[in-house]
Amino acid sequence: MDILITPSKLKGKVTVPPSKSEAHRLLICAALADGISHISNISLSKDIEATIGALKALGAEITVDENAVTVKGIKDKPKRAEIDCFESGSTLRFMIPVACALGVETVFKGSGKLPQRPITAYIDELPKHGAKFDYNATMPFKVSGKLKAGTYYMSGSVSSQFITGLILALAITEGESEIILTSKLESKPYVDITLGCLKAFGAEAEQTSDGYKIKGKSRLDAVETAVEGDFSQAAFFYAANCLGSDIEILGLNVNSFQGDKKVIEICEQMVYNGGNGLRPYRLDCSDIPDLVPALAVLGAYANGQSCIYNAARLRIKESDRIASSVDLICDLGGSAVGTDDGLLIDGKEYLDGGTVDSCNDHRIAMAAAVASAGCKGEVLVKGAECVSKSYPDFWKVFEQLGGKFSVVND
Repeated sequence: MDILITPSKLKGKVTVPPSKSEAHRLLICAALADGISHISNISLSKDIEATIGALKALGAEITVDENAVTVKGIKDKPKRAEIDCFESGSTLRFMIPVACALGVETVFKGSGKLPQRPITAYIDELPKHGAKFDYNATMPFKVSGKLKAGTYYMSGSVSSQFITGLILALAITEGESEIILTSKLESKPYVDITLGCLKAFGAEAEQTSDGYKIKGKSRLDAVETAVEGDFSQAAFFYAANCLGSDIEILGLNVNSFQGDKKVIEICEQMVYNGGNGLRPYRLDCSDIPDLVPALAVLGAYANGQSCIYNAARLRIKESDRIASSVDLICDLGGSAVGTDDGLLIDGKEYLDGGTVDSCNDHRIAMAAAVASAGCKGEVLVKGAECVSKSYPDFWKVFEQLGGKFSVVND
């Protein structure tokens, strides 16, 4: 689906969708718990549907009622399972060690760029502790064996998703385990979310001076809980406000573990001259990679050159998100170049408009919608339906806030 946006400012109230990051973790914990858990305020994006499907394949009983989910923890696990992760890197990297901890022989399938996304960290370490891989650098592939408690040495430089997946698995592996980080942990706030979720389900997992310690137990405790609002999705509305929109953003927890709440501070620091100008920035995005497309758009309108660095992992997202963010800006008449680990953006007062290829990347499509507010001409977003991966109602909300667009190729 391609959509053609006529530039306009947005105005109104928006309750941001639930945190996809927290929802993944709460669902997995509920499936590993003894009894029935209830999780409210959950949005069924494609990624969350992938995780629900994975947990069902491993023996959890899950029912969905509008925006609430009831999970009966895994009791009778199958001997074999097949999991389709769709395009969800979180589902893949969380469920590999969980399947191994349960001792279920599992085939993993995926689509889009997911088969090319690396799982080397697991292949190098998990076989030392009972897991087995039948893997040829693509999908489908198979895992088997039974993961055991112990000391794991893991790099933190590729993705915190590997650390989260392993912590979740070790929480149900009898005995005490330790994860020793062999390099600086990128995106640490996402692991903080994991620890918070596990604590809610009665698990004992904590950060240490060089990694994480987990006291395994056979089953977690069932709970009733709700998913908090997602700062990574709210970022697009904060960015829109910086470009002259007037959106009241609701449903967020200011005390959240989410690292992406930093978007509030960044936007406040950028705006000056009574809200009529944007300062350029220099941002280390190692802990906030999901904010990069929205922040790149703001850099395109700043008064000077902005720099995003320590974001090399964006090269292996749904798109090469450094390249696709650069293309977004340049295709609309702006000036940006990619670096090894980020972007350099020379701001302009306005952009011309033009055609943006979403590259099947939900965050690029939403960033293009935000960028349109400062364009002189119309913006065509190709492949706009990709927002369903994380925010299925985005275009509906965009329209309710006064966004003007038409579908030109459905």
